[in-house]
Amino acid sequence: MTDNGSAYQSKAFAAACRRLGVRHLRTRPYTPQTNGKAERFIQTCLREWAYATSYATSQQRREALQDWLHHYNCHRPHSALGGQPPITRLALRRNNLLKLHS
Repeated sequence: MTDNGSAYQSKAFAAACRRLGVRHLRTRPYTPQTNGKAERFIQTCLREWAYATSYATSQQRREALQDWLHHYNCHRPHSALGGQPPITRLALRRNNLLKLHS
């Protein structure tokens, strides 16, 4: 999710999203609460993943991202969700693999 900045409207960004299989969502104009959520995630990501550990290489940092995103979405308590992780907001059945491995 991004704002409507020119960098996110470029053909290069759209091509990168397609190549990675990422669905690009844009915030609605003049909705600071949505933009605030995206900004908050970026700050948390920088603080808890990107700069929380000294990585010898950028490759090591990239490899750590997947585990950190799993922790963020499946285990890390979020105050806006009453201390629950975001995964609890999905209506998952008990036999769902995400639930079994969280």
